[in-house]
Amino acid sequence: MSLIKDLTLDIKNIIKESGYELDNFTLQPSGRRDLGQFQINDAMSLAKTYHKNPREIAEDIVKGLEQDKRFTNINIAGPGFINITLTNDYLVELMNKVNEDINVLIDKKEKKKVIIDYGGANVAKALHVGHLRSANIGEAIKRLALLLGYDALGDAHLGDYGRPLGFVIKEIKEMYPDLPYFDENYEGDYSEVELPITNEDLERIYPLASSKAKEDEDYLEEGRIITVKIQQHERGYYDLWKKIVEISKADIKATYNDLNVNFEIWNGESDEMEYFDELNRIYQEKGILKDSEGAKIIEVANEDDKAPMPPLLFIKSNGSASYETTDLATILERKINHDPQEIWYVVDGRQALHFDQIFRATRKAKLVEDDVVLEHIGFGTMNGKDGKPFKTRDGGVMNLKQLIDLVYEETYKKISNESIKEEEKKVIAKKVAIAALKYADLLPYRGTDYIFEVEKFSDLEGKTGPYLLYSTIRMKSLLNKASELKQDKMYKINSLTEEDIILNILNLTSVLDKSLEAKALNDIADYLYKITSLYNKFYAENKVLTEGDEQLQESWLVLTKIVHKVNSLLLDVLAIDIPEKM
Repeated sequence: MSLIKDLTLDIKNIIKESGYELDNFTLQPSGRRDLGQFQINDAMSLAKTYHKNPREIAEDIVKGLEQDKRFTNINIAGPGFINITLTNDYLVELMNKVNEDINVLIDKKEKKKVIIDYGGANVAKALHVGHLRSANIGEAIKRLALLLGYDALGDAHLGDYGRPLGFVIKEIKEMYPDLPYFDENYEGDYSEVELPITNEDLERIYPLASSKAKEDEDYLEEGRIITVKIQQHERGYYDLWKKIVEISKADIKATYNDLNVNFEIWNGESDEMEYFDELNRIYQEKGILKDSEGAKIIEVANEDDKAPMPPLLFIKSNGSASYETTDLATILERKINHDPQEIWYVVDGRQALHFDQIFRATRKAKLVEDDVVLEHIGFGTMNGKDGKPFKTRDGGVMNLKQLIDLVYEETYKKISNESIKEEEKKVIAKKVAIAALKYADLLPYRGTDYIFEVEKFSDLEGKTGPYLLYSTIRMKSLLNKASELKQDKMYKINSLTEEDIILNILNLTSVLDKSLEAKALNDIADYLYKITSLYNKFYAENKVLTEGDEQLQESWLVLTKIVHKVNSLLLDVLAIDIPEKM
């Protein structure tokens, strides 16, 4: 339990001893620091329950608070807002506990298993800027959930089973018709066949094949037929498909690794479709599937729907499984193999209708228990200066590697430390580039669109990832120099100093809780900038290493150590690596 949670429970007990019961009580940071550091705003709600004047209730509570030596400057404002301030001695005690263990600021939740679906990369297709948002937001939410005590698993959920792969193989067949994969009489081992295709080739083939399928009906039909052959594991086509998945998956993993994104589960849609027969049996036995022009559908509309709700396509008229079916099979697989209490989907907000259909179809067949939470965590788009989705200079869709390279070029120019050798400079510039991308991506509320400006978010000043990295590295450098001077002396805070920083440190608990509840990272991103800016202001105004008052210097060093711990913790939550120097 966190320090603030302990304090909150103590105050709740004081309120109870004053004659008033509260189900939910939260100690709020004060909006008027001249009146107090914290506020208790419950007198008005209690007045409705107990049919008393709220100020009278506040006065009763204040009498109880005044008996506790941890509080000072207790006063009532307006109709019953109670303001309190923590004594200097108590704040010093709290900060020394934080210095000993940063975890006293973290409120662990009741353990639950959560699967977070935040990949969605399509095999054989280049990752684009849309994949950046799902990867960044999903990875950070997962890390936050783990920090707060959940058993959270990230699932890449690769798109490897749909019609586009049929088109890719159709195009490879046109390019290399003599490959053994297309020879019905070939009896050899396909694993020994050398495929003259690289991942870069696949990324070129994918859009070419998709374009041809739109223009040529025969091409489209053969692509459909090949898709069915893949899904039916037909020899040759299925073996070629496996080789394509292997090539593409290695590249996808490398790109996610660059972004510090790590999945515990690397299943593709094809893995989930191993559960199709069981899924089909469940829906057939419950009489949920309906015939529709040769296809099988599931009606998911409700009588109280205020907007049209189309049926879910379960099996296409050609016998192949739909995209929606693979999502249903995935839920069944997760239930069987992981039995999660919650499943979160970090996917573009424009997919809201799709997930509404999936969740309704899941509930209809009771694929999971009623108390299992299924949640779509939607997000907006990353846009360029023109307010439109981020594109290349020639107007094409920008892939993720291009975007990372673009930011890298900018951050490389910003590293001016002459002591850094060239190879090390490249590594550092890459880390700073990823920090710039991630922080810019997580700073706005996830549901909103935002404009990404390379020069702005790569700057070492302002509300940027590089600014946070540079400041955090400088804190560590200061602590290292102090350690050399002080010879491993054990520090502690001796007197209250920099109250604004200390109160913001104590507010970390609330920021983490609020972020998990909203499943958004903007509050953490804002908090990081705020506490770093407060510390930098303090650093600019004080000569920590040359301070003559030893006790004051010791307090300042502990404060630096705590802010460094907080920054390191939160940057790790955001999946941002801190280089040793910049």
